[in-house]
Amino acid sequence: MEQKENNKKILLHACCAICSGYPIENLREAGYEPVVYFYNPNIYPEAEYQKRLEAERTLCSHFGVELIEEEYTPEEFYTIAKGFENEPERGKRCDKCFELRLKKTIKKAKELGIDTITTSLVISPHKNFNKITATGVKLCENTPVEYLGIDFKKKDGFLKTNRISKELNLYRQHYCGCKFSILRETN
Repeated sequence: MEQKENNKKILLHACCAICSGYPIENLREAGYEPVVYFYNPNIYPEAEYQKRLEAERTLCSHFGVELIEEEYTPEEFYTIAKGFENEPERGKRCDKCFELRLKKTIKKAKELGIDTITTSLVISPHKNFNKITATGVKLCENTPVEYLGIDFKKKDGFLKTNRISKELNLYRQHYCGCKFSILRETN
């Protein structure tokens, strides 16, 4: 895919299609050409991962954006989650998970020669924008990559992304993604 003239590429880490629809639109309106990066080793089980990936493919096809699919490597998540299995949602396990995915996004951006990243994680009302942004900014220190902190929730972003997902009839998950979040939701 060719980059549009005057549009700067940005690597958008996508946690799921539901959350990445509006960020793609928002970034385009801001003059960026998003490249979507699907790296989510936290998702459990693999069948759930495949459903979310297929929804992301549908969304990216709809918007005509490039999608980079990272290999499904749940062992990477379990390594960083070790010792944090009993943490509550939004606790230290989640912080480690965000850090893992953003580190990999920075690495991918460097490989691709893209100097700016962001994530769709922040559109969720269940995620802390300031904490995720601070993590992204800190991880980008001393790298050629910049973290762009955009609160996609603003201006009804969460409602807009849900509208997009409904229009495209995208798969809608019922838990954050990891095995531990399923256990918390069913208890």
